[in-house]
Amino acid sequence: MAGARPRTLFVAVVPVIVGTGVAAAGTGAIWWRSLLALVVALAIQVGTNYANDYSDGLRGTDAVRVGPLRLVASGTASPQAVRRAALASFGVAGVAGLVLALVTSPYLILVGALCLAAGWLYTGGPKPYGYLGLGELFVFVFFGLVAVVGTAYVSLGRVTALSVVASVPVGLLAVALLVVNNLRDIHNDEASGKRTLAVRLGEARTRLLYEGCLLAVFAGVAGVVTYRPAGAIAFAALPVAAAPFEKVRRGAVGRDLIDALALTTRLGLVVGILLAFGIAL
Repeated sequence: MAGARPRTLFVAVVPVIVGTGVAAAGTGAIWWRSLLALVVALAIQVGTNYANDYSDGLRGTDAVRVGPLRLVASGTASPQAVRRAALASFGVAGVAGLVLALVTSPYLILVGALCLAAGWLYTGGPKPYGYLGLGELFVFVFFGLVAVVGTAYVSLGRVTALSVVASVPVGLLAVALLVVNNLRDIHNDEASGKRTLAVRLGEARTRLLYEGCLLAVFAGVAGVVTYRPAGAIAFAALPVAAAPFEKVRRGAVGRDLIDALALTTRLGLVVGILLAFGIAL
C-alpha cells in the first residue's frame, strides 16, 4: 500500500470525475464506461508509482529521502517484486482499456499503449524523461488532456472543445503536485544526478512555477466558465489554495513541503469535484 502511494492517486481520479461531468453535460455519461476509465486511470497511476520505485531504487536515486518510504531503496521489497507489481497494475489497466476500446474505438488501444509507455519511461529505460526535466510536460498531457478528453470520449464518442478546455486546470493541478514533490527532493535529486525540472530551474524559480500553476488553475476554470457558466462554482476552492500557496511562497523546505503536498492533493480533489459538478449543471 505504501508503494502504491495512495496520496498521489487524486491525479488519476480527478480527470475521470471531470471527464464524466463533461459527458453528463453532453448527451450523457455512460456510467459503467466511466467506471472502467477510472480503473484504467488508477491502475496506470499505481503501476507508474511502482515502476518509479523500481527504477529509482535500482539507480540509487532514492537512497536518501525526505519523503515517504520507497520499497526498493529501503529494502522493504525486492526489485523483482516491485517490478511484478508494476507490470500487474499495467496489466489491469490494459484489460480494462481493451474493453473500452472494443465498445468505442480501436484508436484507444494506441492511446492506452502510449499511456503505459509514459508510465514506465518516466524513470525507466535508458533515458528516462523524468530525469531530463520533462516530467511536468508529460503529466500535463496524460493526466490532463488525455485523461479528461478520453473519459468524456468513451461516453460521447467524440472529442469536444469543452473536454479540451476542462482538461487544462486538471492537468495544471497534476503538474503542481509534481512540482512541489520535486521541490521537496531537489537537493537529493541534484546530488544523485536526477535532473528534474526543479533541479534545472533552481529552488527560487521552482517556487514561482508552483505558484504560477495554482494561479493558472483558476485561469483555466475561467476558460471553462465561458462554456459552462455554472463551472464558476469551482472558484469556491480559492481559499483551499491559499494554504499550500503560502507555504511554498514563504520558503517551506524538507518535511514542511510534505504538508504542501497534502494540501495540494486536497485542493485538486476540491477543484475537480466542484468543476465536474458545475460542468454537469
